[in-house]
Amino acid sequence: MDALQEQYSQLCSENVRKTNPYILHILQKLDEEIKKRPEGGITLNVAGNNHLVPVQKVTGEDFWLLTKVLKNQLRIHGLDVRYNSISDVGAYYASKLLQKQPNITYLNLMFNDIGPEGGELIAKALHKNKTLKYLRMTGNKIENTGGMVFAAMLQINASLEKLDLGDCDLGLQSVIAFSTVLTQNQAIKGINLNRPILYGEQEESTVHMGHMLKENHSLVELHMCKHGIKNFGMQQLCNALFLNSSLRYLDVSCNKITRDGMVYLADVLKSNTTLEVIDLSFNRIENAGAKYLSETLTSHNRSLKALSVVSNKIEGEGLVALSQSMKTNLILSHIYIWGNKFDDATCVAYSDLMKSGRLKPDNTDVEPYVVDGHVYLAEVSNGLKRHYYWTPTYGEAYDHASTAGFALVPVGQHL
Repeated sequence: MDALQEQYSQLCSENVRKTNPYILHILQKLDEEIKKRPEGGITLNVAGNNHLVPVQKVTGEDFWLLTKVLKNQLRIHGLDVRYNSISDVGAYYASKLLQKQPNITYLNLMFNDIGPEGGELIAKALHKNKTLKYLRMTGNKIENTGGMVFAAMLQINASLEKLDLGDCDLGLQSVIAFSTVLTQNQAIKGINLNRPILYGEQEESTVHMGHMLKENHSLVELHMCKHGIKNFGMQQLCNALFLNSSLRYLDVSCNKITRDGMVYLADVLKSNTTLEVIDLSFNRIENAGAKYLSETLTSHNRSLKALSVVSNKIEGEGLVALSQSMKTNLILSHIYIWGNKFDDATCVAYSDLMKSGRLKPDNTDVEPYVVDGHVYLAEVSNGLKRHYYWTPTYGEAYDHASTAGFALVPVGQHL
């Protein structure tokens, strides 16, 4: 069989289309990889935010020709075309690819200007597809219309394991639809519903997600960032977590949870033995909230592995309390505290944890340094999901230090 780059050039000339030099470059690299590694599945990465080579963003027509090249390529199991401009035209060809290419298990279409119509095409293609396991639609404005079609798809599809619809402008109606469908769907292990467009202060989305968690016994990873969750909503989720025995990763970052919400969380952590990762970043739990958590982590909970309290208005007293809990609780291995108010006691406490080997440098987002005999903390680029929107130009894209949440609770390929 001809090399992939030759097939692509030939298809361009047959269809009187200009070759996209970036696609040509990527296919050349892929040909080399196939020669070096003749066995095993390969992910084709045509990310439009690559800074190492000149990038000509992939359009819908470019994507059409690319899918024709991929036809019958059984080695290619994943396709990553994030940050391009394939739009609804490309979504149409993506839907055809899902119908005709049985080997694709991972498809990343994040930030590609796909609208409600394109979203609907992809969702309907998944009615019959039985092989795709991981789909990222992040940042495509499929809105409530597209969200409803995806929710309907989950009533039929029994193979998809991880679905990311973060930043897709979903409405309340579609969030409720997902929570209803997930009471029945037992295949989905991870779902991301970040930043829906919600109106009103009733926290309806959280109430419905709480009901879902009481019924669902297969969901492992749930992202509810920017849902406007307040203490009442946190109470609803925590009430559900008394009955849920499958959820291991809960992301409620960027909400409006205060110290009163931590009373409910601390209470549920006394009996819940499945939660391993909790992301509370960018809330406002303050010293009192941190103390509630530290008391439970010290005396009761022995299942939580990672906790992020980044930017939560916590001062020295609360941060030191959390550090003290790590001395007693040997299961809690990852803690992220940057963006709070550090005092001398905080700096010394976390420095001591790291010196003693109790807290590993890769498992936190601070690093101690000394000036004139005083200990200070500097920020380090580690976290639960630092590489959710972007990947580094150099080095390992999915290393455990920067994507600890996904490493500790591995659901789906990459993120």
